[in-house]
Amino acid sequence: MSQADLNESTDPAQRAAQQAAQLRAELHLHAHRYYVLDAPSIPDAEYDRLFQALQAIEAAHPDLLTADSPTQRVLGRVLDGFTPVRHAVPMLSIRTETDTEASGATSFDARVRRELELTDDAPALEYNAELKFDGLAMNLRYERGVLVQAATRGDGETGEDVTQNIRTIGQIPLRLHLAPGETAPEVLEVRGEVYMRRDDFEAMNERQRQAGDKTFVNPRNAAAGAVRQLDPSIAARRPLSFYAYGVGEIQGWQQPDTHSGTLDALQAMGLPVCADRVVAHGSDGLVTFHQAMGVRRDSLPFDIDGVVYKVNSLDLQRRLGFVSREPRWAVAHKYPAQEQMTLLQDIDIQVGRTGKLTPVAKLQPVFVGGTTVSNATLHNEDEARRKDVRVGDTVIVRRAGDVIPEVVGVVLEHRPADVGGPFDLYKQLKGVCPVCGSAIAREEGEADWRCTGGLFCPAQRKQAILHFAGRRAVDIEGLGDKLVDQLVDSGTVLSLPGLYKLGIAKLASMERMAEKSAQNIVDALEKSKHTTLPRFLFGLGIRQIGETTAKDLARHFGSLDRIMDASVEQLLEVRDVGPIVAQSIRTFFDQAHNREVVEQLRAAGVHWDESEGAAAEQGPKPLAGKTLVLTGSLPMLSRDQAKELIEAAGGKVSGSVSKKTHYVVAGEEAGSKLDKARELGLTVLDEAGLMALLAADEGHSLP
Repeated sequence: MSQADLNESTDPAQRAAQQAAQLRAELHLHAHRYYVLDAPSIPDAEYDRLFQALQAIEAAHPDLLTADSPTQRVLGRVLDGFTPVRHAVPMLSIRTETDTEASGATSFDARVRRELELTDDAPALEYNAELKFDGLAMNLRYERGVLVQAATRGDGETGEDVTQNIRTIGQIPLRLHLAPGETAPEVLEVRGEVYMRRDDFEAMNERQRQAGDKTFVNPRNAAAGAVRQLDPSIAARRPLSFYAYGVGEIQGWQQPDTHSGTLDALQAMGLPVCADRVVAHGSDGLVTFHQAMGVRRDSLPFDIDGVVYKVNSLDLQRRLGFVSREPRWAVAHKYPAQEQMTLLQDIDIQVGRTGKLTPVAKLQPVFVGGTTVSNATLHNEDEARRKDVRVGDTVIVRRAGDVIPEVVGVVLEHRPADVGGPFDLYKQLKGVCPVCGSAIAREEGEADWRCTGGLFCPAQRKQAILHFAGRRAVDIEGLGDKLVDQLVDSGTVLSLPGLYKLGIAKLASMERMAEKSAQNIVDALEKSKHTTLPRFLFGLGIRQIGETTAKDLARHFGSLDRIMDASVEQLLEVRDVGPIVAQSIRTFFDQAHNREVVEQLRAAGVHWDESEGAAAEQGPKPLAGKTLVLTGSLPMLSRDQAKELIEAAGGKVSGSVSKKTHYVVAGEEAGSKLDKARELGLTVLDEAGLMALLAADEGHSLP
């Protein structure tokens, strides 16, 4: 029955019955997907909302309560292919406190004290506070100290035998560690959580991507899927972990009097127990633990969605007992949900400081991770296509701590029939940057599209100026981040040529800029006008063009005009310039905007001695075709100075020693590179030897 039909019903009792039936059906469906198929289609917070809605209806209408209601028993059933295991002690779930504030802890403490009929002046109760892991509940059965069976929770009474898969988890002892003379329990069932660490999850997903295989949405799904592999060899390749947090059936073992003591005993037997647990006293202790773990939540190596409070005394636990499907002596206190469902209303494209184009999901505002989110990153076109995200979809949004919100998946069952096709960034932008209109390009082997109008695009203005002014480019001393921010944000400088129109008065008006500082900047600008072709070329910020390639281009072509007009084929003639670099150069200078900025810079007085480049074509250089490695500190030359001299003489400076290295120039405190050179029998020079090579006459052969 549709929601509209429910709304139109005039009989309140009938409407409540219909709503309860619909909620039960939805919860059964989602529980099957979560517990049985390990493929949830909605986030936990949405499931909790549906569950609480059903609880409210049943509380208001007790006659609607049914034996098969999700509120009366744990959901799930055994998968085909696994042997059913009947739990000797049921694996029941615990009550969830969704009030994410401190009151969630205080209300639990007050409820327990009321059940125990404690007066206000009675001592504070002792609790064990621990983490609520986001994984798969597991029961490990040890008989006479040996692991004989592992079973999932299943429906709480009957689970699945996954012993062979669990045996592949190195953290789980196959035999309990006992003290000398200690007798193993006849039966000891250990309850705990199988989970996957975040770093293991990311590494596994990266391996999946490299192999062209499907990646996993989150660590919980990946862990559950690994446990339920029919082939144990597959489970063995998944990086699973385990933490113990309780016990089931016990025979022949004197259990400690407290829950915390039980965990200590399990740890002494060699079972992994999380160290992030405390014995807390009263509601104040619970609140302190909840807040402390909330602060640490995002830095933990694994996912949690809350903490768990348990009355520490086992005698008090027995006195409190159970209500319906839940123990009265324990509660799970959740944190703000890190995943929520919402509607994807549009996909916008943002241009970053370096020209990177990032698709951004425009969302129907949703409260997730402690704040209202209306935008979420889709990372790049490949990720958006892999997740098959389309405008009009209902999506799952995740936000953890200060991490930028992201769309992690699509709820396909909610996809409208008239939803558009797969996301196509190039088609949506019609091939041009949404900010400046320059062409966009995607280099071979890269995931990101980029704007090619680096010198013209307003989105890249600050980055372009800072790069151009850098020490290795034209070197405008004193022009740092904060001043560039002021100049761009105020509209004073709109492009690189605008730098050379700055005067003392305008600069002095900037925050924290006195007249003397302004004069220094003006002097630095004037000095930067006389540069070199390699520095200018590097300063343009062309993708893939570093200092060495800029020098090679200047040496080969001799002038900027020849570089700007060179074809891809001509560019490929330059040493170490391959197809990707050649196309990047060609694409950059094919943009009229970029050429215009270059001409304006020249008109502003930026110049260099073209003969420096032309001289490269007049004859062979002393070190032409030679590869040198620098190591240690030279007496007179800095590393950069030595590198410039070598490259000016036609040589190439490499960062590593190999059989292809011609010379190793070693100074004081030379390290492993010198050892490697001697091992390979290479020629080792000091600074004087290097200067002798550089002074060699043209035509003289070198050793």
